[in-house]
Amino acid sequence: MEKQPALLVATDIYKNYGNISVLKGVSLEVNKAEMVSIVGASGAGKSTLLYIVSSLEKADKGQILFQNQDISALSNKQLAHYRNNQIGFVFQFHHLLPEFTALENICIPAWIGQKPKKQVETKAMELLDFMGLADKKDKKPHSLSGGEQQRIAVARALINNPALIFADEPTGNLDSANASALHHLFIKCRDTFQQSFLIVTHNESLAEMSNRTLHMKDGQII
Repeated sequence: MEKQPALLVATDIYKNYGNISVLKGVSLEVNKAEMVSIVGASGAGKSTLLYIVSSLEKADKGQILFQNQDISALSNKQLAHYRNNQIGFVFQFHHLLPEFTALENICIPAWIGQKPKKQVETKAMELLDFMGLADKKDKKPHSLSGGEQQRIAVARALINNPALIFADEPTGNLDSANASALHHLFIKCRDTFQQSFLIVTHNESLAEMSNRTLHMKDGQII
């Protein structure tokens, strides 16, 4: 059977901040339905790499192809559409909007994409159910636990059926029980939805559950 082309291919990525060289020619790829973790000490360049390959920051040099499209060639408007529809983000802090309910927080990216309200709410309820949080749909973030808030953030990342989810230290703010639950949720998403993930983590057990682990040191993958 013919091998499918990689979903994301980053080649020779360089990034400097002033005279500090943060990334020194990093290359990586992520395939469909694959979970890839990036590990390494603080300051190794992991988060910078994640932000660049996800289009949140620009590289000084190098190429990023997403589904064979060069994302550096996209206009600001195309980039906004790409971020909203093709990729999802999960950060260390959930970034839920405090004035909105769990259901509404999940719906926001789809509403931004001007999808039909009823259709969006139905999908959001399915995701809440998938997360085991259907009974929390009307709760505001302050009345949810840290683990519940982070699961809502994952559901929000999934609402537009993105091809790839980027996660930056997604368990960094959680205790070990909630971190473990989130790991298993990522695996369930990969296996159920054929979801791809690129995850920066200090959590060794999450890295071990991935299909592949990339080790970074001093701005390079070793």
